[in-house]
Amino acid sequence: MQSGETIAVAGTKTLAEEDALRAQVYDLLANLLSKPPPDDELKTLAGLSGDDSEMGRAITALARVAAGSDAVAVSDEYHALFVGIGRGELLPYGSYYLTGFLHEKPLARLREDMTSFGVKRADSVSEPEDHAASVLEVMAGLIDGRFGTAASLEQQKEFFDAHIESWMTVFFQDLAGASSSVLYAALAQVGARFLEVEAAAFTMD
Repeated sequence: MQSGETIAVAGTKTLAEEDALRAQVYDLLANLLSKPPPDDELKTLAGLSGDDSEMGRAITALARVAAGSDAVAVSDEYHALFVGIGRGELLPYGSYYLTGFLHEKPLARLREDMTSFGVKRADSVSEPEDHAASVLEVMAGLIDGRFGTAASLEQQKEFFDAHIESWMTVFFQDLAGASSSVLYAALAQVGARFLEVEAAAFTMD
């Protein structure tokens, strides 16, 4: 597809290719932060390729690490990082990063903003909404309209500023440097570079 083309979304809506790619990256990050990837997903990751930009090089590095990984080792890595015995190395929650405690005001503000977009946590999900994976998935949905109507760029920027850039840059730094991180260190670099691209784009819009 050439720049500026559109793709169909939900059969009724069109989405610019650039926005479709943005949503896909948010979904990639959300999926890998929500659970460890099985072998078929690792193979898909290994097939990714990037250009010579910083973001592209980060994607290429993630693909290279994925190609040398297996699902059992990555599952152990995920457990050490985010689950552990009692707790993992990292607590991937907005409230924790912004206040030092879980279930604080940032979570309440996130819930308010989600409600304004008609989004709520699925009954089957036990994690609070400010888990990194959940926040990134919501952002993907605001872009591609999967929750109803796509958010305007202004609304996307407000959500990004309040619930993503405000803490996730530091989270990705911590993830990259965590002692258990291997595949997730490479993912953290993708996340960090992507947030830089997003922040710069929102500044220009």
